Amino acid sequence: MPPAASPLLLCPLCRGELLAAGPGSVPALSCPQGHRYDAAKQGYFNLLTGSGTKFQADTAEMVQARVDFLSAGHYQPMANELARLVAGSVPSAPTILDAGAGTGYYLDVVNRALPAAEAVALDISKFALRRAARALPHAHCLVWDVWRTLPLADASVDAVLNVFAPRNAAEFRRVLRPGGILAVVTPQPAHLQEIRGLAGMLDIGDEKESRVAGSLEGRFDPEQTVHCEYLMHLRAADISNAALMGPSARHLDRDALRGRLAELPGPVAVTASFALQLFRAA
Repeated sequence: MPPAASPLLLCPLCRGELLAAGPGSVPALSCPQGHRYDAAKQGYFNLLTGSGTKFQADTAEMVQARVDFLSAGHYQPMANELARLVAGSVPSAPTILDAGAGTGYYLDVVNRALPAAEAVALDISKFALRRAARALPHAHCLVWDVWRTLPLADASVDAVLNVFAPRNAAEFRRVLRPGGILAVVTPQPAHLQEIRGLAGMLDIGDEKESRVAGSLEGRFDPEQTVHCEYLMHLRAADISNAALMGPSARHLDRDALRGRLAELPGPVAVTASFALQLFRAA
């Protein structure tokens, strides 16, 4: 957790500024109206109140699979390219928001390229944010639903990261400063094509890139698109993690997957293919 919360954060109940609360045994955020949010012991804050969210958060199993897969470095080339693009577009960015941050893996890589930037990680999964708070001890790690009004002030961030996550175009534009950038990463049709059938994963539509641009039209101007593609050599455990860390995990027959993976003779050459789209706030 950061030593003090920035005024860029807003209370989700009254929209007053959220600041670090006074001394106490548990770190907390509070607003002038007295709404208070205590930190979880892992360092993140849950700002969701009332009924929370209707969307399914990533489970502990999904998060563990993602941690294991990412820590093996399989997506490091893409993360490095994302950091290069963002740092080149807003070299003096003081604030970065990762909307749908998951475990904080991509935000961490980008933050290393922009070490002076203040970082905010939003995700609806408390299991993911436990990891993010550990990886990003100086970031604001907040449980939040990106389809709701974001708990940030207008024009308060310089860059928004959106990696394999839902896109709330109106809110992304609201919180971005004039000239700020939105970096969207989506998988290409060739992504994991060699193992999609084996691992029971859904296919990727070939219009995903154009749909992203269409959903942002009027609020963002397209600036640059980079296609990042390379080969990975995945062991059975890696393929299992790739299947279990995404949406396919919710309907996967785990016993059948283990049986298929047991028959593999060795590592499999698998395509990693991503579109990295950069948009400038209109």
